[in-house]
Amino acid sequence: MSSPTAGLRPTPVRRRRPAWAGRNYTLLTGAAVVTNLGSHGALIAAAFAVLESGGSGGDVGLVAAARTLPLVLFLLIGGAVADRLPRHRVMVAANALNCVSQAAFALLVLAGDPQLWQMMLLTALCGTGTAFFNPAAEGMLLSTVSGEHANRAFALFRMAMNGAGIGGAALGGAMIAAMGPGWVLAVDAVAFAVAGVLRAFLDVSHVSDRAPGGGLLADLREGWVEVRTRPWLWGIVLQFSVVVAVVGAAEAVYGPLVARDRLGGPAPWGLALGLFGVGTIAGAVLMMVWKPRRLLLVGTLCVFPLALPSAGLAVPLPVWGLCSVMFVSGAAIEVFGVNWMTTMHQEIPEDKFSRVSAYDWFGSVSMLPLATALAGPAESAFGRTQALWGCAALVVLTTALVLVVPDVRRMTRRPPAPKAPVLPTASRATVPAEPTLPEEPAVTAAPALPPTRG
Repeated sequence: MSSPTAGLRPTPVRRRRPAWAGRNYTLLTGAAVVTNLGSHGALIAAAFAVLESGGSGGDVGLVAAARTLPLVLFLLIGGAVADRLPRHRVMVAANALNCVSQAAFALLVLAGDPQLWQMMLLTALCGTGTAFFNPAAEGMLLSTVSGEHANRAFALFRMAMNGAGIGGAALGGAMIAAMGPGWVLAVDAVAFAVAGVLRAFLDVSHVSDRAPGGGLLADLREGWVEVRTRPWLWGIVLQFSVVVAVVGAAEAVYGPLVARDRLGGPAPWGLALGLFGVGTIAGAVLMMVWKPRRLLLVGTLCVFPLALPSAGLAVPLPVWGLCSVMFVSGAAIEVFGVNWMTTMHQEIPEDKFSRVSAYDWFGSVSMLPLATALAGPAESAFGRTQALWGCAALVVLTTALVLVVPDVRRMTRRPPAPKAPVLPTASRATVPAEPTLPEEPAVTAAPALPPTRG
């Protein structure tokens, strides 16, 4: 007598895809890669567009400030909007605004003789789009990843994003030298368009309606409560309000000037920024296998090396030396970033991700417009070398001060919550289920400075 199962094909064993490799995660990562390819080169291109039009270091600072000022003005509103509306729609709308503003900037530069006020206006529009995009993007990523895979997912996301930054910065510097900054800005506009299309295909059918019952002011108050009741959060946000300001001013204003006067032009500076990206990849690889128990203590200690690029520009180091310190600082900030994002994912309620992220970004960039606007006058008053040494000293001082906060030293990684057992139902009992392999074990993982703090 034949077996009841004779002639039946064996059921294939299907491996369940982990959360970090899902459709939304893949689309988010792909879009981030595309935008970073364009934006890292465009940041360099904007500075050299100002310089090639006859602008000074102070003018470069004004254009950089015009980009960051809308971040300060609109980030909190952007966070509240992103927790009310579908986050992917907010992201697509922001990408569309950035695409239009960068395309107009490119046409202006390619046509010749752009005016300072025109460049400031267009970069301000781009900054406005970024103010709405950043909280929505961070909230979308945090809500896409499950706790058990958070470390691996965040590390891989940041690795891909920063890897694109390497190519974008190096390619952007080379393109500026060969073709001028206008074409690099045009590439950035195309990149925003492609990224917007990718984000439009995000699957949000599983996302419930998150819109709170109150108005925007009530939403902002809820987000503020989440921040002020967590000393580790507001302490590090205050720290980064200084760190981002001085590092951002050094890179946006003094970096291109040192490159023009001492390093031979935009290509070496693009290479140095590219090595910063290589360092972030090295840091992400490290975080794939290293799970420090004290998340914020380790992360904060890794902020100290961010003083190295300013010091390297102050000396100034030769190109290979500057590239070396940029690599080290990139690896260090990535360790901070992964630990920071893991902490946010672990400690912040999902329905408040975007609002808390908005306060994080708001605090972090609040001083950046002032710092970039004052970079030129500071150079005139104290000299470029002294201004750069001051930037390095402020990074060291503020990072040392935040270590005084007990929660920063004591915050520890929590193990993922155990999954509830799945009980068989009548329908499941009648049909044999396909066997699945267990999900991959969690490896650890977590958010950057403008342009990459997160």
